[in-house]
Amino acid sequence: MKIIIDEKIPFIRGVFEPWADVVYSPGRAIDSAMVADADALIVRTRTRCDSLLLEKSRVRIIASATIGFDHLDTKWLEKAGIKWVNAPGCNSGSVMQYIMAALLFLASRHSLDLRSTTLGVVGVGHVGSKVVAGARALGMRVLLNDPPRERREGTAGFSPLDQLLGESDILTLHVPLTLEGDDHTRHLINSKILKKVRKNCIMINTSRGEVVDNTALRKALEDKAIRGAVLDVWEGEPEADRLLLNLADIATPHIAGYSVDGKANATINSVREVSAALGIPLPEWTPESLPMPAEPVIDLALHPAVTDPVDLAGVAVRHTYRISDDDSLFRGNPEKFEYLRDNYGARREFGSFMVKSADPAAGQILSGLGFRII
Repeated sequence: MKIIIDEKIPFIRGVFEPWADVVYSPGRAIDSAMVADADALIVRTRTRCDSLLLEKSRVRIIASATIGFDHLDTKWLEKAGIKWVNAPGCNSGSVMQYIMAALLFLASRHSLDLRSTTLGVVGVGHVGSKVVAGARALGMRVLLNDPPRERREGTAGFSPLDQLLGESDILTLHVPLTLEGDDHTRHLINSKILKKVRKNCIMINTSRGEVVDNTALRKALEDKAIRGAVLDVWEGEPEADRLLLNLADIATPHIAGYSVDGKANATINSVREVSAALGIPLPEWTPESLPMPAEPVIDLALHPAVTDPVDLAGVAVRHTYRISDDDSLFRGNPEKFEYLRDNYGARREFGSFMVKSADPAAGQILSGLGFRII
């Protein structure tokens, strides 16, 4: 058997070698000649899997070590009898951590009290649900919009998009990129929609770049029609609109879901799915170990001047992840989008940290975010 694997997928080297010929390649370099005699592919978003790549191959399964699957021509794959899998929810904790760090950054920068701030969440799946829980732990009012879920579950708990646009101080997007159908999301946020957003709203996009019309968003920011933006994804990646980048509060190179934990979850899913499809005995495979945080214990008593429970939570969140560092690195090197993404550092999620807190209110917030309280 032969398996082609994107060389940037972590924890996977050596796993399949006892059973298969394994070729590691940059994702963008995987081509039809390489896959012609392959039985399986394990890829990321940088490999477009369609008829041009696979028509003359013997590939039986494609595993994408990602939450999204817009790089897979799913209709053609299914017609060709090629199984495909992605890893839904694999990086939900990582994106939630990114969003919580962004919210606390925005609160400081724009003098917001999150407890009197409304967050609109568009898309309440694996990621959006965790964002909702985290925002509520911080005391925010949260509005939910998810038409597919609303059709399945009823209207209770959901709000129409127009309500989110009119009432949200911060709007965060957690939808897949879909190009057709009633729930198509390409340019979900466009010039028409941006005219309905309240003037002081801040837009956050960690879903897919094309979900937001970047030109329309840039104009809205230039015209001060909205207050600000946090952007981790961009139309035309790996290129990013430099003018839009300069206008954003936070700009990062598609790394919101790039925690060690999220990457490991995606690799686990890929290994198990490919193993099952090819008859390789690895049904319970997991990496041997994950790198531990340098300082896994957070002692809030070391910050006596910080007394507000939300501010104390901010201390703990920044201990795990300083979103401003990623912003500074990308802002200073926008031409290195792929390099920064491919060589992203080891970030662990909240659950890898223990917090010493004598403040019950802060402890409750941090427990709601997923920290371990000791």
